[in-house]
Amino acid sequence: MEYKYTTYSEEDTIELAQNIESEKFPNMVICLDGDLGSGKTIFTKGFAKSLEVEEEVTSPSFNIIKEYTSGELPLYHMDVYRLNGNADDLGLEEYYKKGGICIIEWAESIKDYLPDKRLDIRIKVVGENKRIFTIIPHGKKYEEVCENAL
Repeated sequence: MEYKYTTYSEEDTIELAQNIESEKFPNMVICLDGDLGSGKTIFTKGFAKSLEVEEEVTSPSFNIIKEYTSGELPLYHMDVYRLNGNADDLGLEEYYKKGGICIIEWAESIKDYLPDKRLDIRIKVVGENKRIFTIIPHGKKYEEVCENAL
């Protein structure tokens, strides 16, 4: 099953992220895909704010992984765009089991390294501010997140 959610502003995207954050659980993995400027980092900022992360959340493009530990749960924000599909040396499996939440931007590029149970979010730009989020849960916990948050 997949869910569709339309946003018309950055505030709407943040609200969607906060709704999903309200259903968080340890070892949650959220995979974001969409064109440059589609709202992946805005989504992550909204999620982090609701998680009460104190640090400023920025795109981890040049770091690949940024760790934020000041919130209710650790947040591991990843941007795997520059990996060209090879994540062998990152130790992603370790992050999936650290008890925090992983948000992975450009996740489709490393699909062979993703856990079977996760939440896929594809963002399509359909106007200057309009975005269509297609949300696909993989696993019972993620189905429950969608049912409760959307």
